[in-house]
Amino acid sequence: MGKKNKHRITFDEFYADLFDSRWPLLREALMNEPAYHALSTGGPDEHSPVYYLDEASYRTALLLHPEEGDEVLDMCAAPGGKSLTLITSFPSIRLTSNERSSNRRFRLKRVLQDHLPSSLFEQVRVTGYDARTWFRHEKNAYDRILLDVPCSSERHILNSQIHYRQWSPSRTNHLAVQAFAMLASALEVVRPDGMILYCTCALSPLENDGVIEKLHKKRSGRFEIVPIHLPFGEKTRYGWQVLPDDSGNRGPMYAAGVLRRT
Repeated sequence: MGKKNKHRITFDEFYADLFDSRWPLLREALMNEPAYHALSTGGPDEHSPVYYLDEASYRTALLLHPEEGDEVLDMCAAPGGKSLTLITSFPSIRLTSNERSSNRRFRLKRVLQDHLPSSLFEQVRVTGYDARTWFRHEKNAYDRILLDVPCSSERHILNSQIHYRQWSPSRTNHLAVQAFAMLASALEVVRPDGMILYCTCALSPLENDGVIEKLHKKRSGRFEIVPIHLPFGEKTRYGWQVLPDDSGNRGPMYAAGVLRRT
């Protein structure tokens, strides 16, 4: 007799197992439009458009709180909302906005050009390095690093039939491995006593607290966690998570407590 077909776990089975009875309401909230923050950036002229981003993303970027004159790296910057938030909220910083993908990097630069006055745009450097291997390019180079890693983006998956059908549990495992490589690289690139803000828009704990747990095991003694707090969401073991079912449709957004390199 031939082998029996092994059951392939579905997207909804995977997340129902994680969130139990909460999943139906959370799933419904993910299908709705996020709660947007209208970011007024000053723009190059009076016709410059307002930039809209999830309010949880906006609030999370502010947690990095760079100081005057800091060198700041937005390590995976596309589409650009967090870079805009940082440079307009802290205009005395020098910002590097990085995106490895050439197509996404082109769109990132256009977003910055379209929304920033020239005086601020001149303070932004756009680069195209691989975040996983940045440490081969620069070390001890930045005071603050924002690392918003590529992640499962479950809200996007639920709203795309193609991606929903293509999803498999291996996706979150692969992205968690990639995220750890990026975070380990950032730990070498940030200066001693510098800060890293690690965040995702993922639901999967493998990509959230799981990456910080792995960093504790692999880089023990190299960093400490500075607790954070947002006005909405809930505390996790290592940080804070905003889920749309109980946060006014903000998120999803996860941020680890700010990592200070020791």
